[in-house]
Amino acid sequence: VAMAATRSVMRAVRVLEFGGPEVLKLQSDVLVPVPKENQVLIKVHACGVNPVETYIRSGTYARKPALPYTPGSDVAGVIESVGEHVTAFKKGDRVFTLETLSGGYAEYAVAAANRVFPLPDKLDFRQGAAIGVPYFTAYRALFQKGRAKAGESVLVHGASGGVGLAACQLARACGLKVLGTAGTEEGMNVILRNGAHQAFNHRDPNYTERIKACTGPGGVDIIIEMLSNVNLDADLQLLSCAGRVMVVGCRGRIEINPRDTMSKESSIIGVGLFLATEEERRECATAILDGIEAGWLKPVVGLEYPLEKVAQAHEDIIHSSGARGKMVLLL
Repeated sequence: VAMAATRSVMRAVRVLEFGGPEVLKLQSDVLVPVPKENQVLIKVHACGVNPVETYIRSGTYARKPALPYTPGSDVAGVIESVGEHVTAFKKGDRVFTLETLSGGYAEYAVAAANRVFPLPDKLDFRQGAAIGVPYFTAYRALFQKGRAKAGESVLVHGASGGVGLAACQLARACGLKVLGTAGTEEGMNVILRNGAHQAFNHRDPNYTERIKACTGPGGVDIIIEMLSNVNLDADLQLLSCAGRVMVVGCRGRIEINPRDTMSKESSIIGVGLFLATEEERRECATAILDGIEAGWLKPVVGLEYPLEKVAQAHEDIIHSSGARGKMVLLL
């Protein structure tokens, strides 16, 4: 097999042991991966950073990769080469993916061809790196698991991050009444510019009362929850009859009263993108590409970091004062 790239080594972030952000090591002598059949090699221009990558790195997540590994899944870049039987892509094509096989925090990444999608010219690589996990997760939470319908109301709890903004755009485009929360004035403004009809500051002690005043006695039909270990108990009070909380993010345990679900026949539903079937993934991809084409799906890029500052990015995504879009690494 011919070498996949003119350079045989590349810069890539490696995790040799589980732990804090300091275990992320940038190495410059990592072998460039070679695409096998039905795989492509992408020259990475930008890679999204997701909270789940910090949980995996710490060793506390349900899925543990074999060490050493390179984190990262949301890559945007240009096809460098293709493996056997790949006909959908050729060298030079602009693409994005939501799942790499070799890891996205690197100059080159291998992905299965059926997990790679064309990146429309109207979006840059930073925006391309903000599509994958956030938009596929938001679509799955709203429609595949949450059964959202036009005319219903949705509260996006923690709406100024990557998944939250994706949920706001998708819900608004599909005819839902969209409420969002954020922790800063700037975050609230970003939400309002990206589909929310109303925004609330979740640092305000009375913000749940304000949401109730907004939704009236009926409550909210769907809650997209990014921090269920903090909000789940309060969420159950905000729901309508047959309302559902979609658990997208969680950083620990919480105590709830199950009776709160009985009084409204409400549901708490976990969302795991990695459990999506091939058919469900295709449905997500079609909706997302249609949204980009129509112009209402516009990924919002927040903080940007060079690969050398990856540890800082992992620190900031968990501890910063408030998100304002999708965090990306630039290569």
